[in-house]
Amino acid sequence: MQLARRTDAVLLLVALAWGSSYLAAKTATAALPVLTVLFARYAISALACGALVVSRRRTHGPSRHRTRGWTRDEVRLGALLGVTQAAVLILETYGVAHTSAANAGLIISLTIVLTPLLDRTGDRRLPWTFFLAAGVCVLAVGLLTSSTGFHAPRLGDVLVLAAAVVRAGHVALVGRLTAGRAVDPLHLTTAQTVVGSALFLAPAAAHTSVLVHSTAATWLQLVYLALFCSVFAFVAQTWAVQGTSASRASLLLGTEPIWAVAIGITLGGERLTWWATLGAVLMIAGTYWGQSIERTHRATPPAAPAVRDQRPLMTPTGSP
Repeated sequence: MQLARRTDAVLLLVALAWGSSYLAAKTATAALPVLTVLFARYAISALACGALVVSRRRTHGPSRHRTRGWTRDEVRLGALLGVTQAAVLILETYGVAHTSAANAGLIISLTIVLTPLLDRTGDRRLPWTFFLAAGVCVLAVGLLTSSTGFHAPRLGDVLVLAAAVVRAGHVALVGRLTAGRAVDPLHLTTAQTVVGSALFLAPAAAHTSVLVHSTAATWLQLVYLALFCSVFAFVAQTWAVQGTSASRASLLLGTEPIWAVAIGITLGGERLTWWATLGAVLMIAGTYWGQSIERTHRATPPAAPAVRDQRPLMTPTGSP
């Protein structure tokens, strides 16, 4: 019980960090190209993770299990998950650059109802009420993307919607690939950040001078995105998924859109129309409803199969 509460508290902090990341990313991309922001975010994260790995090894010594060397699983999985995580962030960051931070935070919360659909275990089907909750979330997305009147969705909203789908796949993949493996969350996160840095190095190279001469405020936003929204969040997410289901880890991040809206309005000066407000309410209600349904479904043991009568039963086809 104590471990479960600790996991919930860590995931709540992750939700707060990610909820605040949309405004930070939107502000940073107003000063720098998106790919440069992503490279700086990953590079700072990689340096911080590397420093943590070295510091931990020097503090505890190589004989401790927690400071063991890297394994093949950590390198291989880190490389794969680094690519999927980079795909999430490139869609998400381009998206938030073309929409509001509040909208981005609300639409990305579709991950909460998409993850259980991808994180299927066994042959048990989710109850129909879960799909009804998912339908409420889809309606909410429609209201959010058409908040100023019914029109084609904005590019930013579509990109964030795509990021939600990819993120759901990433969370489910983390759960499946780390299950039953002795994977160090810090090693896995370090590998992901190194892969992300390598992926965005070449596209960002042309804007190196712009990055170096950025203002202190821009650098502060980049450091915040790297240390809190990447290093802390990635390590905490991996640790939490290893201690619980991928679905529960995703569902417990359900406060992220609330933080995104609150920070976008209070600090970013954003405004929600009545339609967008209705969409926000439906999104939060739908995700929490889906969370409750999925939790109950997972906690309920499957019904024992009925014992069939072993006596032969003659049918027109002759099969029992």
